[in-house]
Amino acid sequence: MLATLARELPRDDGRWAYEFKWDGVRALVFVEDGKVRVQGRSRRDVTGQYPEVTGLGAALAGRGTLDAVLDGEVVALGLDGTPSFQTLQRRMHVVSPHDVRVRMADTPVVFLAFDLLRLEGSMMVELPYAERRAQLEALDLSANNWQTPPSQVGDGDAMLAVSNVRGLEGVVAKRIDSPYESGRRSRNWLKIKNKQHERLVIGGWAEGSGNRTGRIGALLVGYHEDGELRYAGNVGSGFTDKMLRELHARLSPLAREECPFANRPHWPDIHFVEPVLVCEVEFTEWTEERTLRHPVFKGLRES
Repeated sequence: MLATLARELPRDDGRWAYEFKWDGVRALVFVEDGKVRVQGRSRRDVTGQYPEVTGLGAALAGRGTLDAVLDGEVVALGLDGTPSFQTLQRRMHVVSPHDVRVRMADTPVVFLAFDLLRLEGSMMVELPYAERRAQLEALDLSANNWQTPPSQVGDGDAMLAVSNVRGLEGVVAKRIDSPYESGRRSRNWLKIKNKQHERLVIGGWAEGSGNRTGRIGALLVGYHEDGELRYAGNVGSGFTDKMLRELHARLSPLAREECPFANRPHWPDIHFVEPVLVCEVEFTEWTEERTLRHPVFKGLRES
């Protein structure tokens, strides 16, 4: 079951439970007679990539639970203690047992279980979220490598505000009376993301493809630091055709051969300009490399 992106919190607040949106990779964990199998969204077995989760089977068996299917997110914590997708990428594509063991030491993962689909042979998917959640919490999943993250009914504004302060991606709102809809993107789960805004300098543009061939496909933007212009990424969405025409007219007279960025971007078909125009960009977060994640163009600004 996948959440649908929403621009705002639901209005009938008391009919929804709110959870933090975790920045990791989705996974199902199958526990059968104390043995654990971790399955990714593609249904590929990824148990070998995240072996620290396998201890969950013994932990549940010790409390008398031998059969369960859990839905959740595999996350890795960044330096600030919050889930970081950048940090998790150090583990996502590592498959050799030796390399996995090495990475486990410096980049451990945590499985955050937020739903319960089967328990002791009984399918739970037709039960309402509130009942599934209660039985999940009764499993008392609390250890270094697996946890049940918080959930609250109502007061979504406060939870969204807390997620923003903590540097999290946002919240997921779940109808408390909704069943689990396997394999579907549903409006019974809504994801509401926090957004950041930054004014950045345009230092060039990259040619697009398809209907943008030979035209602006993305803007190359940067920020000033220690007297230098540092490249912060490409902004390729948020434009209308009219905006692209106007940008091309504004940028063409500013063309220059020399790269204005101290850290030159390596993209094909790029055109540098004098770094005098400023734009506002909406994005979800800064990466560890100080580049923008999910940037969207919001318009030119005076300064």
